[in-house]
Amino acid sequence: MYSFVPMKSLLMRNVFKLITALFCSSPYVDAQIIEPTPLNILFVGNSYTHMNGMPFIFEKIAKAKGKKVHVEMNTQSGASFNVHTTRLDLFETIKHKKWDFVVIQGYSREMSYDSTHIDSASVPYIQQILDSIYLNNPCSNVMFHMTWGYKMGFIERPEIDSYEKMSNAIASGYEYLGKKFNLPVIPVGRVWMEVRKKYPEIEMYDADLAHPSKNGSYTSACTFYSAIFKESAVGAFTSTISSKFGENIQKTAAEYVLKNYDSFHLSKNTMRINAVRTVEGKFFIEGFSNFPEATAVEWHFGDGKSSLELSPNHTYKKAGKYVITCQVTDTCGVRNYIRNVEFKEIPKPIKKPVAKPKKGNTPIKKI
Repeated sequence: MYSFVPMKSLLMRNVFKLITALFCSSPYVDAQIIEPTPLNILFVGNSYTHMNGMPFIFEKIAKAKGKKVHVEMNTQSGASFNVHTTRLDLFETIKHKKWDFVVIQGYSREMSYDSTHIDSASVPYIQQILDSIYLNNPCSNVMFHMTWGYKMGFIERPEIDSYEKMSNAIASGYEYLGKKFNLPVIPVGRVWMEVRKKYPEIEMYDADLAHPSKNGSYTSACTFYSAIFKESAVGAFTSTISSKFGENIQKTAAEYVLKNYDSFHLSKNTMRINAVRTVEGKFFIEGFSNFPEATAVEWHFGDGKSSLELSPNHTYKKAGKYVITCQVTDTCGVRNYIRNVEFKEIPKPIKKPVAKPKKGNTPIKKI
């Protein structure tokens, strides 16, 4: 949906390589996005991640929507963040490629405890994983994978002995990590809750009432898509599950993520553009950028005009195709985020010629 042209190096730590956009529905605005190189995305987790091949469902959705991505995963069933740090194969995988995104996930109940427990049982190991990721590529974007509660909760602990209690506890735990490490959180668990509420006929769980069914894994994949690309997956690959369930899940994931992405730090280190044709007939864009660590941000609108504002507005004098560039300078160098926008003129109504009576067929009026 968007792209960048690196000029000195890759993205800075925690910087998205993605350009987000929420375009209005005007039929006179058409956008075509350049994305010349694939995004390299690594999923780290356990069976909640690898069940049903979820990362590759995400990859198929992305490719069906025209995105260039390369996806790999490194998982181990039942692994906590502590266990992850003992896995030499994980660190070899991290070093294998300059990852643009690394998604990390712990044990199913690991984030269901209070912050004091999380600080001692999880935080030191998360830091170890982060250090390895950033040593390999200081500009990798790390994101937490928020998971969900068991269908009936975990009865051995009264504070999480129902689905709602357990889901809320896990969500709070991952939100705590997001604030502590200043990293985005993919709200998979919250989207699961929305799907369960809106569509109780969609079975989200496998037979053990904890792991995801294919519907559950598809929900996770759609949530990742909307969180990373900031758009709906509607219209993409759905052969994993029924098309009806697939579309409902796609819509629910997009609605929740796009409505709440500020709450989960998903807007940090991103830019987006809203392009509209106003009621006065003007061709207008609203730009937005959020790069807290940038030393400079410069916009070029493709018509010879530019701006140093972080979130500029710009009006074009006429319809046409324009290349909009947001140039960001930071510790990782200079990068150009590029979007092609085409404004179309309103089609003029076609006047139908008035039929003239043929000679010799003119009716004679009686007097």
